[in-house]
Amino acid sequence: MEGWQRAFVLHGRPWSETSLMLDLFSENYGRIRVVAKGARGKRSSLKGALQPFTPLLVRWGGRGDVKTLRGAEPISLALPLSGITLYCGLYVNELLSRVLEQETAFTELFFDYLYCLQALASASGTPEPALRRFELAMLGHLGYGVDFLHCAGSGEDVTDGMTYSYREEKGFIASLVINNNTFTGRQLRALAERTFPDADTLRAAKRFTRIALKPYLGGKPLKSQELFRQFVPKKRPETPPEPE
Repeated sequence: MEGWQRAFVLHGRPWSETSLMLDLFSENYGRIRVVAKGARGKRSSLKGALQPFTPLLVRWGGRGDVKTLRGAEPISLALPLSGITLYCGLYVNELLSRVLEQETAFTELFFDYLYCLQALASASGTPEPALRRFELAMLGHLGYGVDFLHCAGSGEDVTDGMTYSYREEKGFIASLVINNNTFTGRQLRALAERTFPDADTLRAAKRFTRIALKPYLGGKPLKSQELFRQFVPKKRPETPPEPE
C-alpha cells in the first residue's frame, strides 16, 4: 500500500499483551484487518486515537489477510455519539464488518457511512431515518438492486393504494395477500426516495431492510442489537387506578 488512507475503526480487540487487532473501513480499500503493534502500551500515542467513530488517516503494510498498521493520525475528534445513537453507530459498524468482503473497494459507501455517522451525531429526533437510508445505500452498493417504482409482473407504475408482495430476485408484484412481505405503493415510493415522512413508512423501511439483509447476515444475531435491547428499558404495564 502507498500513502495514507482515510479510514474508521469498525471494531477492535486486544491482541497479545500490548497490541490491537482492528477492522478498518478505508476509503479506497474497503474493509481491512490490521494489527496495531504496541497500541495498548502505556507510552503508545495511538491508544486514544484507534476508537470507533474517529476519522483517521492510516497507513499499513504487509501481505496476507492481516496487515500491519504503520501509522495512524486522527483527522478530527470522534463524532459525538451517545445513548441510543451510540448503539446505532455500533450497529452500522457491525453490519459493515459482517457483510463486506476484505480488501474490496466501496468508496461511495465509505461516504454514505460518514454521512450516516454525521446524521446520527446531529439527530434531534429518532435516528431511524439515518439507519434506513444507510441500509438501503449499502444494499445498493452490494448489488442488491430493487425496483421500488414498478410492478415486476406488469411493468406498470406502482400506485399508492395498491399492495405489492416482495419476491426475492423478482421484485414487487401486485397482490391482495397481506403478510410480512406486503407493502403499499406509498411505502414503496418512500423506499425509492429514501424519505420517510411518518411512522408507517419508517416501519415499512425497517421491515424491508430486515428481509433484504437476512441472506447476508444468516442466522447469527447481531451483538449490537442485543446490547440495544439491554440498554432500552422495557415498558412497565400501566398501574390501574386505585379504587375510589
